[in-house]
Amino acid sequence: MRISTSTPDGLAVQRVADSAPADAAEALAPAPSAAPLQSSVMQPALQAMREMPEIDQEKIDMLRDALAKGELPFDPAKLAGLIQRFHGSEQ
Repeated sequence: MRISTSTPDGLAVQRVADSAPADAAEALAPAPSAAPLQSSVMQPALQAMREMPEIDQEKIDMLRDALAKGELPFDPAKLAGLIQRFHGSEQ
């Protein structure tokens, strides 16, 4: 049986049991937290991700400057076509 739960930091965890629980109450009971949900190998990577900004403002500024200087090609018709294809045409 597979039981999906999530950790306090929002990561999905899946546990697999060898046999089905005896009753429904046992199936809904939280699993004992004897073992950590993430391995010690993953902890540094998870911490590094938490410390990263959600937006890379330096990269945004670099792209904005390149667009303004004409160094980065921009085709508004191509962008419009991609948006229309992604969202579907309602014509």
